[in-house]
Amino acid sequence: MNPRALAILAATAASTIYAINHSIAKGLMPEFIKPYGFILLRVSSAAIIFWLFSIGFPKEKIDAKDWKRLVACAFFGMVINMLMFFKGLSLSTPINSSVIITISPVLLLVLSAILIKERITVIKTVGIILGLAGALALVFFGEREQFNAPNIPLGNILFIVNAVSYSIYLILVKSLTGKYSSITLMKWLFLFAFLINLPIGIKEFTEVQWVSLPAVVIREMAFVVLGTTVLTYLFNIYALRELKASTIGAFIYLQPVLAVIFAVMLGVDQLTPLRILAALLIFAGVYLSSLKPKNPDILKTD
Repeated sequence: MNPRALAILAATAASTIYAINHSIAKGLMPEFIKPYGFILLRVSSAAIIFWLFSIGFPKEKIDAKDWKRLVACAFFGMVINMLMFFKGLSLSTPINSSVIITISPVLLLVLSAILIKERITVIKTVGIILGLAGALALVFFGEREQFNAPNIPLGNILFIVNAVSYSIYLILVKSLTGKYSSITLMKWLFLFAFLINLPIGIKEFTEVQWVSLPAVVIREMAFVVLGTTVLTYLFNIYALRELKASTIGAFIYLQPVLAVIFAVMLGVDQLTPLRILAALLIFAGVYLSSLKPKNPDILKTD
């Protein structure tokens, strides 16, 4: 299999794991662990795993100029991104989370225009408007609360912040993927993420009744740590070596399809007409914003 095909497979696998995570993580919070404590569990476990893995790999020296970018990547990709998603998930629903985060490719386009001066065409502008409209429809016109979802509008807003943060991470980390191995990047990123998250999540982490957790809960936590934290970040870092950041971002719209299936099968959420409409608006926005112009020169900057 050629490298590009493997990269596409890796990105697809990452999206599948993320889709399952919406329902699994929702079922664990807040009864067994609160969101910030959950994030501390994720980043600390991942940091340990990647540092242990790194023992068997050649040691790479980080250029002095790259340390600030590494810290920024950790901040946006493993701190703000994770905290906002898990806090949002504790307040909202799995289907809402899976629908709203599909706005990431649209946000990635906007941020690319701001940060790396990529020009936006009229069609892409329409796509941005449609995508934002879909996300905002859920925030302002969706349910206010339901069982195990005490503040859906606020949770949905946090999902949008999560999507913005993840998009910034993809842009920042892209230049590092060609310089360092995945293991080197992950061990430093998760170490920095652990140090930043420690004061934020330590209280909720210590509140967990670890010795009395049911076996099924431990297995589900292990899935979130090993699958959603370790494997997905490795898959995405690998995929970024062969694919553009915007292409990786586009894989995110696989998530709601899979997430809806798992959420409905597990009985933790249900579809509504508004959610379907919001999903269609976002999908249309992602499609239009990802179209390549017939004349590539219009994307050139002066």
